[in-house]
Amino acid sequence: MVATSPAPSLPGEAPDQAAIRLQLRSWPEVEAYLQGCKGVIVPLGSTEQHGPTGAIGTDALTAEAVALEVGRRTGVLVTPTQAFGMAEHHLGFAGTISLQPATLLAVLHDVVLSLARHGFERIFVINGHGGNIATSRAAFAQAYGTAASRGLSNAGALRCRLANWFTAAPVSALARELYGKREGHHATPSEIALTLALEPSLQAKQRPLPEAAPAGPIHGPEDFRRRHPDGRMGSDPFLASAEHGQQFLDLAATALAADLASFLAEPDAS
Repeated sequence: MVATSPAPSLPGEAPDQAAIRLQLRSWPEVEAYLQGCKGVIVPLGSTEQHGPTGAIGTDALTAEAVALEVGRRTGVLVTPTQAFGMAEHHLGFAGTISLQPATLLAVLHDVVLSLARHGFERIFVINGHGGNIATSRAAFAQAYGTAASRGLSNAGALRCRLANWFTAAPVSALARELYGKREGHHATPSEIALTLALEPSLQAKQRPLPEAAPAGPIHGPEDFRRRHPDGRMGSDPFLASAEHGQQFLDLAATALAADLASFLAEPDAS
């Protein structure tokens, strides 16, 4: 079983998000943390178009916000956000920055191996983009093999879990209740709502939009742009509000904090 003591606070530090951000820690503090907890949260997003009114950074902004709130509630350290994901099909829209699947796989593989080398054994990736799912799972599988082949002492105990905040059961239930079929599949009002709660200036971009093209198969950026000319897939982001966003953040953090707790408590193979 992986120890789950909360992250130690810096002297005089309030128990807020700053206490669990890895980039604000020194290496001796991380070593001390590992004496009590082997878990770490990795926020994973994407930098891609979200329709004519949504922020290009939506998937990274939301993944980071949920990760930091889960970390605040659990005391588990949170790494910097990986803001570039696999968004090849969105490259027909200005501003999208994508990693190819092989590149994202290599990045996540190296992140996991770096963390494992230091003694982290439970890598909890909070994801904000559906296009990252398959590649993330492949990266985890490859990382397990590499950890064993390199003879890492904790290779047998290493576990990775992908947690998609937007598919958490209470999040999906609220989205259905609030938006029904107009939630859609991309540039959804649920994810836009969370960005409105995080960054009030985005409210100025909100405006009524014509009915979006329905979801369909994706065969590449040109095909996506042809099928979904404004970037949406059956969604109506104008339904979103900052108040809804606060609800989604709380529901996602509650669900994922519970998932993380059970993940940390799982025994390893030994």
